[in-house]
Amino acid sequence: MTMLLIYKISRRESMQKLIKAITIFIILTATNLFAKEEDKNIKLIDIAGKQRMLSQRIAKDYLYLHKNIATRKTEKELQVSIKEFFKSHKILVNAIKNEEIKNLLDFVELSSNDFNQTIHKSFSLDNAQLILDLSESMLEGSQYIVNSIKHTCRKERSKIIDIAGKQRMLAQRIAKYYIAYQTGIRDENTVRSMKQSIIDFNNNLNILLRSKENTPAIQKKIDGVNTLWKIVHKFYKDIEKGGLPLIVFNTTDKITKKMNEITQLYLMIQK
Repeated sequence: MTMLLIYKISRRESMQKLIKAITIFIILTATNLFAKEEDKNIKLIDIAGKQRMLSQRIAKDYLYLHKNIATRKTEKELQVSIKEFFKSHKILVNAIKNEEIKNLLDFVELSSNDFNQTIHKSFSLDNAQLILDLSESMLEGSQYIVNSIKHTCRKERSKIIDIAGKQRMLAQRIAKYYIAYQTGIRDENTVRSMKQSIIDFNNNLNILLRSKENTPAIQKKIDGVNTLWKIVHKFYKDIEKGGLPLIVFNTTDKITKKMNEITQLYLMIQK
């Protein structure tokens, strides 16, 4: 009787250990799958976030080409940006399964096709205005995609990458509206959008400067952007005065490059 009791107790303990082991295995597997899915979505946030920047850069380059400023560099940048935009769009289409986001991707594709056709037409103020409008549609669509993917990730993980990535876009947006004004699109929206982009960039930069996520390497790069920004943002504010399109082109490109490097560093420490 005693042996039977011992056997039952031993068997029950073995079953409990087995159930515990299976439970731990399931939890670890689920956690691992969730982590892999989140890593994938974080990368998609970066890709969709970069689409925001490309939508602004392509429009900027189109307007700079018309003004015959830095023609060789601008033309090369324009072609590279168009190819990169469509390549990244395909990655997003293949990776995202959510129907609502896929509908937005379809809309962005329609806008980008119109965009691509218009930039190859002869320049006119009407076409320039259309390019600006299409770039805004593509930006809005790309931002919606970023926001939708962010909801699937931990807030603190996706927020810093979104902010750093957005700085790439804002730098190009500043240059876009600066040259749009010099081209002849001098409505209130051009000036307002330009000045708001400066405010947004400055606010985001202050967030990044104080971020607890910063490694020494990231902090050094952000400090470098801050030093450059303190000097050049004064030029951007004089949109009505103009006269510095080449400085605006080169410095915003430099800031975009630096912010892309910072975004990639944030991606690395988030793994």
